Amino acid sequence: MKTTFLLSSIALTAFSLSPAMASDYPTRPIEIIVPAPAGGGTDNMARMLNQYLQDELGQPAAVINVAGGGGAIGVNQLARARADGYTLLSTWNSPITTVPHMQRVQYSYETLTPIISTSQSAYTMCVLPDFPADNAEEFIAELTANPGKYTYGNDGVGGTMRLAAERIFGALEINARPIPFGGAGETLQNFLGGHVDIYGGSIPPVLPYVEDGTAKCLLVTSAQDNEALPDASGLEALGYPELETVLWRMLLAPEGMDASRVDIVADAVTRAVENPGYQEFLAAQGETLNLVRGEDLRERMHVEFEAIGETLENLGLKRF
Repeated sequence: MKTTFLLSSIALTAFSLSPAMASDYPTRPIEIIVPAPAGGGTDNMARMLNQYLQDELGQPAAVINVAGGGGAIGVNQLARARADGYTLLSTWNSPITTVPHMQRVQYSYETLTPIISTSQSAYTMCVLPDFPADNAEEFIAELTANPGKYTYGNDGVGGTMRLAAERIFGALEINARPIPFGGAGETLQNFLGGHVDIYGGSIPPVLPYVEDGTAKCLLVTSAQDNEALPDASGLEALGYPELETVLWRMLLAPEGMDASRVDIVADAVTRAVENPGYQEFLAAQGETLNLVRGEDLRERMHVEFEAIGETLENLGLKRF
């Protein structure tokens, strides 16, 4: 009888403690892997969010840059980590939805734990002032009427900007010649120097030139318009919202992270992004809040993974 009572007491004690233990997180510093070099857009966005996130979590959070392989090296490292919530990943979409089509990786959108997306930004296509178009409709008409005449700078074979452009161009039967560069900064230099006809890249680098009239941006690759570029049209206004491809950012964890801990991080992010300082930073970068949680986030990854895979296959670039 005493033995039975003792076992029952132990079981009851364990049951009563388990909810508290589950919510007792975090109790020590967290590492956030950024699969990109320090100083770039992804790194800057992660560090800005982290300023507010660690206050909400009540623990320090260190940003660790693990660059290489188009982001795959850092995501592989995250996938091998313990799923205890003390190693997270702050990434943009390409390492998850594009890279696995082109190289072997140790993860997929199906195995990683989705926590929450944070913000997104369109890519844009811009031209010089003397280009014979002043809005998106005229831009598309000019490209359509002159197949192979115009070149557009982009982020290279398999880069998200190039894929965004090719999804649009393929659907509209536009033939523009892609010229790859090392990133938006290099693309911008060559565009301003007259070496390519169209700037294809992220919004922040080109904004100063839009403001001083050196460039005019006519199209963004999001469904919606972007307030930072009032003269550019989004794809919904043109009748093609389904062709949207944007740069978006998210927090992920290794496979199997406890659901209660996922919720704690997602809730903390939701509170952190409400900070006016963070929202002012987003606006200055041409980004907008975009909070998608849990399985809804996994579904977003799935939809883009399939769309990007189709585009890569059409371009002859899909390897896996």
